[in-house]
Amino acid sequence: MTETLNRYDVGVIHGRFQVLHNDHLKYLLLGKALCKHLVVGITNPDPSQIKDEPADPHRSGLAANPLTYYERYQLVRAALTEAGFCMEDFSVVPLPINSPGNYKYYVPMEAVFFLSIYDDWGRQKKKYFESLRLNVHVLWEVKPGEKGISGSDVRRRMADGLPWEHLVPGSVAQLLKEWKIQQRLRSMRSSQ
Repeated sequence: MTETLNRYDVGVIHGRFQVLHNDHLKYLLLGKALCKHLVVGITNPDPSQIKDEPADPHRSGLAANPLTYYERYQLVRAALTEAGFCMEDFSVVPLPINSPGNYKYYVPMEAVFFLSIYDDWGRQKKKYFESLRLNVHVLWEVKPGEKGISGSDVRRRMADGLPWEHLVPGSVAQLLKEWKIQQRLRSMRSSQ
């Protein structure tokens, strides 16, 4: 693994991070290990700009996006600094993932674009990147059943009052409790 460290100057990685969990952190850490500076793009940054995506229809619903862009920005910063990185090691920006023509306004297009693939949505994002002739690096590709932790599982556990803290980094759990996200999720569920 040593020879792959900092293989790239700048890497772009992305996710909704609704909520940021331990497998997200594993993904972020692998991306960071491969580049000197990691740009973390937070997808679905603006609810008014979210488009329905046939490859992953659940991702655009309100219940799948309970946290604001700013809250997710804070979670990414907290998780990466808790993991030992300095603020100079990474940037956090919005990234409208299903509007490839707009990427150039948010991220450096000369960077390498990291992604993981679990399903048709992962394959669609790879197509978006390739359509722009971006340098793409697939970190891993696994079947949906082998995915591990999902944000929807963490949100469901929170709303159901089940243990969830072990699924997220400590700093993330602290912020989610501070912001009363568990109550927000329960309220969102009861208003459906």
